[in-house]
Amino acid sequence: MVSKLERRHWSSDVGSGMSRRDQRSCDYDVYIPDPIGSRPVALDAETAVDVVDAETALARFDAAGAALADTEALARLLLRAESVASSRIEGLEVGARRLLRAELAADLGEHSDVTASEVLGNIAAMSWALESIQPGDDLTVDQLLEAHARLLAGTRLEGHGGHLREVQNWIGGSAYNPCSASFVPPPPEVVLGLLTELCEFCNGDDVPAVVQAAMAHAQFETIHPFVDGNGRTGRVLTQLVLRRRGLTTRTVPPISLVLATEATSYIAGLVGTRHVGNPTDRVAIEGSNAWIAAFAAACTRAVVDAEQFEARIAILQDQWRERAGRPRSNSATELLIRAVPGAPVLTVSDAATLIGRSFQATNEAVRRLADAGVLDQANVGRRNRAYEAPDVIAAFTDLERRLASPTGDTRMSPPRRRVPRRRQ
Repeated sequence: MVSKLERRHWSSDVGSGMSRRDQRSCDYDVYIPDPIGSRPVALDAETAVDVVDAETALARFDAAGAALADTEALARLLLRAESVASSRIEGLEVGARRLLRAELAADLGEHSDVTASEVLGNIAAMSWALESIQPGDDLTVDQLLEAHARLLAGTRLEGHGGHLREVQNWIGGSAYNPCSASFVPPPPEVVLGLLTELCEFCNGDDVPAVVQAAMAHAQFETIHPFVDGNGRTGRVLTQLVLRRRGLTTRTVPPISLVLATEATSYIAGLVGTRHVGNPTDRVAIEGSNAWIAAFAAACTRAVVDAEQFEARIAILQDQWRERAGRPRSNSATELLIRAVPGAPVLTVSDAATLIGRSFQATNEAVRRLADAGVLDQANVGRRNRAYEAPDVIAAFTDLERRLASPTGDTRMSPPRRRVPRRRQ
């Protein structure tokens, strides 16, 4: 089977009061991709090297993470960074402090920040999805549906969460018809079959993991199986593939932070994989290579910056220990120093649960770190007292800024997207 465009007709039922553009009826073309599992993987020499570099970097990062700092805490923080960036691509912009406070407020039963709530849904989807799969496990359509349901939970589109679309969707043009759309995904009746075949491809091991993740993401975005949340769910899928293949068993490299910076080339790369005709055609192979190379480069760049971020957190923790008077190795204060990077805004009760110590012992540790300037008191929600680690929030913000710059330094090369302000 080859990919093709199939002509359909749109009959408008939009009444008067709308523009002529919105009231149009027309013939339009839906794109039906070929089965991803039947495509040849023909990497050119440069792309093959990019893939090897990316897989080497991802494996090194995953293996070395524990040596730098508390793996679980940093994994949580990097997962947030990946989810924030994935949401940013969709126009949902939330700063680190605002997000972390909204996350704690939600845990305490307050949900006043609508935009932050949508980003928190992305974190919940990513977190659940990665906990649901281990190296060698099979990826299923049901997992993708559950991740999507968690993504949209608590939003105005919650009713669509976890359900494949039953209507035609499109990208660009009018909101009322596909007549001027830049791309029209497959019709709803073929979505389940394409998604099932995509999962079968993801469960194979006959192509390199980075190639598999890149191809799977492109195919998912082409299928566009949901009414909303396709981009964010598709970026969850890339992390699922990398974890299933054993490249990222403990870490979440912030690949979306790089893709958000290169948004124009990111979209162009996805579009370049949507060939019409035989997948062995030169244009099809070149488009596939261009996207795989771009994705591999994003993986490598994400690892480099994440490693620097981990090293910075480790330095901060050593500085905190000095400022707190070198606490004993298994004391509540030391345990809290290890845990704070993964929970930079927390209550004393949260901290006690996190480190497994009594409320009294934890409260004393929190006071000790507050006296040392490691933690600042903050008000979260209407009447909740919490503590936050400004050094971690600043590091989180700087990671976003660094990955927004082509050179890794916004002071040398301007960011290619909106970024949080640098801390003075």
